[in-house]
Amino acid sequence: MTFNVLIEKDETGYYVAEVPALPGCLSQGKTMQEAKENIKEAMQGWLEVMNEKAKTSSKQVAEVTI
Repeated sequence: MTFNVLIEKDETGYYVAEVPALPGCLSQGKTMQEAKENIKEAMQGWLEVMNEKAKTSSKQVAEVTI
């Protein structure tokens, strides 16, 4: 899977990474490379949590193409 990640340097000098397609999926790093590595880990965790939630939810999942 490929996701777009927004990375910007904050006022403290850290790089903050956010995945718009995964609400609340954020991470940071002292360097751009560290931020990229950290956001990959955050994305994997986010997807695992959401998959587990989907298994125990009464909500139905539907795939829609536009």
